[in-house]
Amino acid sequence: MDSSVEENEEEQNIFCNIIAAFKCYRKTALESVNRREAYVNSLPKNHQEMLTKYRELLQKLRCCIEANDNVIKHIVQDADCLFYNDSDNLFQSSNLKPLTMPKVRPQDIQKVQVTLKQIFRDWSIEGQSERNQCYKPIIDEITTVFSPLKCNVEDIKILVPGAGLGRLVYEIACRGYYCEGNEFSLFMLIASNFVLNRCIVENQCTFYPWVHQYVNNLCRNNQIKSVTFPDVSPTKFPPKGTMNMVAGDFLQVYKDLNYWDCIATCFFIDCANNIIEFVELIYSILKPGGIWINLGPLLYHFSDIIHENSIEPTYEDIMIIVISCGFKILKNRADVPSKYAQNPTSMHQSEYNSIYLVCEKPDSVPIEMKK
Repeated sequence: MDSSVEENEEEQNIFCNIIAAFKCYRKTALESVNRREAYVNSLPKNHQEMLTKYRELLQKLRCCIEANDNVIKHIVQDADCLFYNDSDNLFQSSNLKPLTMPKVRPQDIQKVQVTLKQIFRDWSIEGQSERNQCYKPIIDEITTVFSPLKCNVEDIKILVPGAGLGRLVYEIACRGYYCEGNEFSLFMLIASNFVLNRCIVENQCTFYPWVHQYVNNLCRNNQIKSVTFPDVSPTKFPPKGTMNMVAGDFLQVYKDLNYWDCIATCFFIDCANNIIEFVELIYSILKPGGIWINLGPLLYHFSDIIHENSIEPTYEDIMIIVISCGFKILKNRADVPSKYAQNPTSMHQSEYNSIYLVCEKPDSVPIEMKK
């Protein structure tokens, strides 16, 4: 079998597995509630009497899960069209049937839940505080370096790798810039397609992002708090500049040297097995004089995954890598408070002291680096 055909089949199978995970959301979420209710029913009668309100909460959780599932159905309803029918899409194939039976893994179900939290972060009013922490410094830097008073912003090409659900890309494009988001996760791409292209009015969807958080709740209503999205409709209020979303592996998709005026990475660079590859590629595809803006922690997503190779350079090592790759460091902090999809009502609050890094690719390469 031709290697391209094999790759296409593998991509189709991955896509089918992800759609299956979305569709299994309701079943697996309700099973979790049912297990808890069954345990309550096994307890002594006097214990059950103390848990009357808790039992009522479990029933309310079922209603919340049903509401979430309704949103998920809308998210995936045109996913086949998005990835199969368009000649310029990710999967160029007319075969709409799964090549193998979908495999729904527990981690994929968890990713569906994470996608709901990401919607909270990127496209709800309640997520604004997180966006102010993480996106505003990047946007402010862009509008300062590439000020509308100094240049034609529509000619400034900005790339956002790891774009997630596309809010940062949208905000940059709203300011008139040409902005392209790149995302590898099909969970994120499917959800972002729905928000960016199918949400025609503000707050048209209601969901419950914390329904799966059974711990660290001060009161019952915290777990069943509703959130609406999107806080702004990208179809109703399209950006002034050009906005694109591109699917695929950052290291594989971007090959054009000296092309981008600015690359903005937010909670992204620690997604690499080898972070040096990311830094080298960012340097090579930036124009001379171009700017790289980075904000985020060093979580290193592959560090604890079995059978995955990973290096985990410290912040000190990152500085050596950045300079060795040829960048001139303009700004450098490691104390920017930033949360990520954090439940604001939870008893447990987690916050990073993130790296904020602004680097320039020099207009000319120093003589010592040419050797």
